[in-house]
Amino acid sequence: MLVSERLQKIAPSLTIEMSTKARELQRQGIQVLSFTAGEPDFDTPQHIKEAAIAAINQGFTKYTDTSGIPELKHAIIEKFKKDNNLTYTTENILVANGVKQCLYNILQAIINPGDEILIPVPYWVSFSEMVKLAEGKCVFLACNDNFKIDKQTLQKHLTKKTKALILNSPSNPTGAVYDESELADIAQICVENNIIVISDEIYEKLIYEGKHYSIASLNDKIKQLTIVFNGVSKTYAMTGWRIGYCAGDTEIIKAASRLQDHTTGNANSIAQKAAIAALTGPQESVKTMVGEFKKRRDYMVDRLNSIKQIKVRKPDGAFYVFPDVSKLYSSEIPDSVSFCNKLLDEVHVAVVPGSAFGDDRCIRISYTVSLETIKMGLDRIEKFIFLLHGEN
Repeated sequence: MLVSERLQKIAPSLTIEMSTKARELQRQGIQVLSFTAGEPDFDTPQHIKEAAIAAINQGFTKYTDTSGIPELKHAIIEKFKKDNNLTYTTENILVANGVKQCLYNILQAIINPGDEILIPVPYWVSFSEMVKLAEGKCVFLACNDNFKIDKQTLQKHLTKKTKALILNSPSNPTGAVYDESELADIAQICVENNIIVISDEIYEKLIYEGKHYSIASLNDKIKQLTIVFNGVSKTYAMTGWRIGYCAGDTEIIKAASRLQDHTTGNANSIAQKAAIAALTGPQESVKTMVGEFKKRRDYMVDRLNSIKQIKVRKPDGAFYVFPDVSKLYSSEIPDSVSFCNKLLDEVHVAVVPGSAFGDDRCIRISYTVSLETIKMGLDRIEKFIFLLHGEN
């Protein structure tokens, strides 16, 4: 057997799989409307591009410290202080090639074989696979109707082997946002049981109702247990620039940095300079993007809820809806994968199966496309349902 047992246990990404299938149909000349992307359709703001060009012209194209250049770390520290009321030093910060690498490094740094990691369902596709790669055990927690866990559910799943809880607010794929009181309940249990919190806050700025709270900001005890993850990709339309960062306990951050020493080394030097401009420069583009996403969200939710076989909750953040389409299942379409494949084959609309996120009742639809494309896509989805059932 050529492939390691460890990697044979890792599932392929269904989000990438659906995107690849959609692109293949597009190469065949078929007009596919794709709602699979987890990235803004806006361009990177001009002042960020100019900072990158200046870095190139100044010859800032060499290796940097593995964990990030000091100027970027200081910009990140100021961001945490200003936005989240969190105080860190440069020793608490790790900059990596996207939040995905930060998460991978930290999970490798904290998990021993057999450690149990609590993961609320639905969850982002890579959380569970990263835990498996670190030889941890995934313990899945069922969420309530608002796609959140409560303290009773959390308490019920604790064992002597519980090491960490993965928290994602705002959530991918549901857009759910935890409020301050909900986070306080979770923090209390984690502090009482010495549970590390992996707090993925990459969609922090993309909130339409309510306010973002970082669980680490609630008190010093939960801060000591929390690793906070964020980045520039979603907020500043910089997905391809590959800059993510995290902040937390110095010992854990040093261990994660040692791992990065021997894998990728530093994040792209030019992109690090661009990230400084993103964090410290004008923020008007963020407000513009959030306003447009809100319009798209509202239209998409209203249209989907007008279809009686579909049930969808309005997301408070991120840029996805996660509708329940299970009433449309049949012997021909028994699950979310077959639903998405048939939707793509029949009316050329690409979405992501909910099974990728641990909830086979649902599908994920991204609204990181124009309102015109959203209208066309929902017209096709309605047509698809009519062909299935002869009604809307």
